[in-house]
Amino acid sequence: MKHTIAVIVENKSGVLTRIAGLFSRRAFNIDSLSVGATDNPDYSRMTITVEGGEDVLEQVIKQLSKLINVIRVSELQPAESVERELAVIKVAADRENRSEIMQIVNIFRASIIDVSARSMIIEVTGDVEKVDAIVQLLRQFGIKEMARTGKVSMVRGARVIKV
Repeated sequence: MKHTIAVIVENKSGVLTRIAGLFSRRAFNIDSLSVGATDNPDYSRMTITVEGGEDVLEQVIKQLSKLINVIRVSELQPAESVERELAVIKVAADRENRSEIMQIVNIFRASIIDVSARSMIIEVTGDVEKVDAIVQLLRQFGIKEMARTGKVSMVRGARVIKV
């Protein structure tokens, strides 16, 4: 089972290294990691996706909570949160397949952000399943390069994960 964890940390150098080291020492794998500043520049928010049972989740939360620069750790339940991922995909494109690629982009409400004689760069935002689906369809044209942000997630409604 995949778990999404929101971690509020002090925005200081070395914090990411300590968190990655914790996962490495405990032999937990980070499936996805996204980090960015919050509305308060003194703090950053990490969204970490980890796979495992409830015992793995419990250990991850306990170990993260012990780190000095970690302010708050919360599990985000999929039904109670909004999750998104961004992917930028460079696809081989020529005159013959360009219109078919554009149709796929339109169906997924993605955007073409760059076009050259031999390629197109596509930007898509959505849940992980949506990004995986468009990637699968674009593979037939030849993906030259791809960058994905990893999942970012936020709790729905009035509940807030703050410092």
